[in-house]
This record gives sequence, C-alpha cells and structure tokens, in this order.
Amino acid sequence: MKHTDLQLNQYGIEQCMPGHYHGPAARDHYLLHYVLDGEGIFESGGHTYKLHRGQGFLIYPDQISYYEADSAKPWHYCWLGFHGAQAESFLIQANLTSASPIFTYDKDDLLYRYMEQIIHSKDLSRSRDLRLTGLLYMLLSLLVETGTAEQATDKRENRKKQYVKQVIDFIEHNYASKISVSRIASMIGLDRSYLCSIFKANVHFSIQDYLILYRINKACELIEHSELSIGDISRSVGYDDPLLFSKIFKKTKGLSPRQFRSSLVNDLAPFVEK
Repeated sequence: MKHTDLQLNQYGIEQCMPGHYHGPAARDHYLLHYVLDGEGIFESGGHTYKLHRGQGFLIYPDQISYYEADSAKPWHYCWLGFHGAQAESFLIQANLTSASPIFTYDKDDLLYRYMEQIIHSKDLSRSRDLRLTGLLYMLLSLLVETGTAEQATDKRENRKKQYVKQVIDFIEHNYASKISVSRIASMIGLDRSYLCSIFKANVHFSIQDYLILYRINKACELIEHSELSIGDISRSVGYDDPLLFSKIFKKTKGLSPRQFRSSLVNDLAPFVEK
C-alpha cells in the first residue's frame, strides 16, 4: 500500500559495536534514530552532537551526515525511515528541522513500545502496511507533543529574559531619578515578588542591589572624570541625601567618595572593589 501523506519505508534496531559509524552520506528520505542505551556522536550541518539514552536525531533528505558509536559505551538504537507529503509538516510541528535535528524523549517508554510494535509487525499479513502507517503517525505524535512542550518552555524562558532586559534598560535610563522596585514592576506589568525572583535567577543580584551598584558605578565615573562636588554627584545618581549616598558608596566600594577621589588624585595603588 502506498500512503502519499506519510509512508514508512525502513526500520530496525541495533546494538552497535564500539566505534561503529555510518557516513558521511546522504539519503533520499527522512531517517530518525532513537538511542535506547549507550552514547555516540552525530554530525550534520557543521555541528557535532554527543547523544545518550533518551535522545535522538533526524536526518533530512539529501542532507550529508555522519554518526558514530562511542568507543567505550557504544549506543544501542532503533531507527525508522519515512517520506510523504506531510512528513516535513509533522516534523516542523515537533520542532525538528535540518538546523535543529536533535530531540529528547525520556518521560516514559512509549516511543520504544511503538518501535517494538513496528518491528514485530512482520507477524501480520493483511493489515501490516496499515498498522505500520498508523504506528508511524502515533510515534510522530509523541515527538510533536514533546516538541510543543519544549517550545512553550523556550517561550517562557525568552519572556523572562525580556523582563530582565526591561528592568536593566529602565534602570539605565532612570537611575538618576527617584525609582523603586515597585515602580519598576508596575511599569513592566508584573507582580513585584515574581519580577524580583525572575531577575535574581538570571542576574544573581536583587533588583535593589543592581540599582545600587549601577548608581555607585556611575558615581565613580563622575568622581573620576569631573570636578563636581560630592553633593552634586550624589544628586546626579539619584540620592538627594549626600550622607546616605556616602554611606552606601563606602559600603559598596570600601572607601568613602572623598577617599575614592583622593586615591585617584594621589595616584595610590589601584582600588580593589569589594
């Protein structure tokens, strides 16, 4: 039977010998490998990927690739080759492309069980082709579901990084003004606690500590490159109270603003930031 949308044309399972390799070579169909145990490398598009149990790789038609079993822990893998008018569409839904050929499926053994059923389909007579095609659809559906979940995770992480960038940009443009963490959170449109946790996880500073450090570093630049008074510098970096500014400066840098300026004027030993 010929299924134009999706057609399985080869499959198998193999425990590779140490160092066993294939390629460099190209094929005229899609070829999917899934690692059951052991390790190996896959090379494609100028990239080398080291894979282990629960991971797999996809070779696109006419794409030159090379793969090799590890010499100490050679991989045991299963594979299937297929083609069809809908094949690429399903693979894109699974986030599998020629530029992104690696996948991970380690939540359960369902993918392997589908592969086992494909391999054991030789015991069928009249329904074998139909069963093979159905199992191929089911196997690809697992990859689509996994790929969709990974994409959703990537989108969440990208959103978090964007929030962090917004905080940093806001501080860089408004450090000289009276700003607070609550105001920053309100501007971005997030709960204050949630924004603080995202920022610290990515930058390893709290928003408040980052704001203080940014202001003090700007103050150091002004002390070094201008004749402004300490009070003027204090107000220029967002502190109306020069005494509070001096206290925070010393806590951050280990020297008072005047001591810091003196160290520059007198050409003392380089200042070591604490």
